Order: sequence, then C-alpha cells, then structure tokens
Amino acid sequence: MHGSRAPWTPAVGQSWQIVLKSPLKFGPDSEEPSIQPDVDVYDIDVFDNSAETIAKLHRLGKKVIGYFSAGTYEKWRPDSRQFGKADLGKPMDDWDERWVDVRSGNVRAIMAKRIQLAAEKGCDAIDPDNVDGYSHKNGFGLTKADSIDFIKFLSHEARRHGMSIGLKNAGEIIPDVINVVDFQVNEQCVEYNEGQTFQAFIKANKPVFHIEYPKGAPGSVRAKTREKISNAKGTQGFSTVLKTMDLNGWVQLCDGQQFTTWTEESDDSGSDDDGSGSSDDE
Repeated sequence: MHGSRAPWTPAVGQSWQIVLKSPLKFGPDSEEPSIQPDVDVYDIDVFDNSAETIAKLHRLGKKVIGYFSAGTYEKWRPDSRQFGKADLGKPMDDWDERWVDVRSGNVRAIMAKRIQLAAEKGCDAIDPDNVDGYSHKNGFGLTKADSIDFIKFLSHEARRHGMSIGLKNAGEIIPDVINVVDFQVNEQCVEYNEGQTFQAFIKANKPVFHIEYPKGAPGSVRAKTREKISNAKGTQGFSTVLKTMDLNGWVQLCDGQQFTTWTEESDDSGSDDDGSGSSDDE
C-alpha cells in the first residue's frame, strides 16, 4: 500500500508529454538515462511500461501519470479475461474496444487492481480514460450519474494508494467531480470549441493537460494552425501539446519545437527541430 504518501498536487502550466503507442526507452547510458522533451510530466501506459522506466523518469525529475482505460474493454490487456460477458456493452466507434458497465462490482474490482498496479510501479497519478460512456451508445443506458459515481470510486482508490487522479474529457460532469480530481486530460477542445468548459479547472488552480490532433502532424503542422490552437479562446493556462492520433513519440509544443520521444518502436530519439521550422510557417 502506498496510502501513507501525500498525493502529488500538479500545478497549472506544467509542461508534459503523452506517449501511449509504445513503451518508452532511454538513451544508451543506463546509468544516466536521458529523455526528450525535457518536460515536467509524462503520461504513459501503465501496462506497457515497467517500474524501472518509471523510476528512471523520477530520477530525471519527472512526474508520471499512468494511463489505462477505465470505461472500455481492450481484449489485448493482460487482465481482459477477468471481465464477464455481462460487463461488456456495445463497441466503441472507431476503436477495437467495447464499453463496460461501470456500475458492475466486477468491473470496479478490475479497475481497483489496475490502480494498485499503477501505485506498485511508482506512478504519481492515474489517467483513467473513457469515463464518459453516458455520451455514447454504450449498451447499458449509462447516465451522467453513473459516471460521476464511478469517478468518485476511482478517486477514492487513487487516494488510497497515495496518487492523484485526472478527469479525461467529460466536460458535462465537471461541476460534479472537480472536487475529487486533480487535473484534466483533454482531447480536442479547440477543435470542438469547448475550451471555456475546461477553464473550470484553471479557476480551481488545477492544470489542463491539453491535446490537439492537427492536420499535418507529425512534422508538417502549419505555423498558423499551431498559433491558432495555442491562442484559442478558453485555453488560457492550458498545457497544450500537438500530437498524432495514435499518441506515438512525436510531439510539437506551442513554441514550435518538435521532439520525438524514444520508444521501443522508434529507431532514434531527440529533437526533430529546435525551433518552429519552415514546414509550418507558410
């Protein structure tokens, strides 16, 4: 149990990177690990990355958020056989996943074990995805109240293990859960003109770790597009990154710098461009 430690309190404006497609790798000198970009926070898959990887990130002064899907079934996960047939709902649109019944005691037991795994590996926080089943055809008639109750359960489990917790998207229920979460991980609020909704976190002195998936990524995002995203209405104070939809190692920051975080699927690491580059300056 890790509950004796005080949960990390993330700060508004902290820089970050999110890499979910493949496990992280470090530079060849294992005694002195290195990673790019040199940001405050890394959001990584809790199953795919080892405790050793998380310890190395800590040695580099990074905080680590452990990602897992809390609201869907992914058949390739090592604990997938623990789900019962009654736990599984309709397929997700565009993804090879199925919604799960977040009211189910069995589903909650599985998620409690995932949270424990994140703690045992040394994560500072968790990023439970797909908690907005109420806004999709989920197969169970799940409601906002169901998601609110589920997030409160996840928050309790995270606190029990000394970790903080983020709310993934789910803007409709922010007023009901903002007091039990520590940050927001948001996708595409600029694309959908929802930035103002998530300002509630900034007003509560809690960060918004914000992702957009612009045309031209990776490597050919126009400067005007990047600037429009970075300065979009309602995004003041957000920690914004530009990514590809598969959330691989590539990232572009609002200042134009591009990096490729080294992962097990990549051949090399480092900065692709120290400035905004010419490819997005038209």
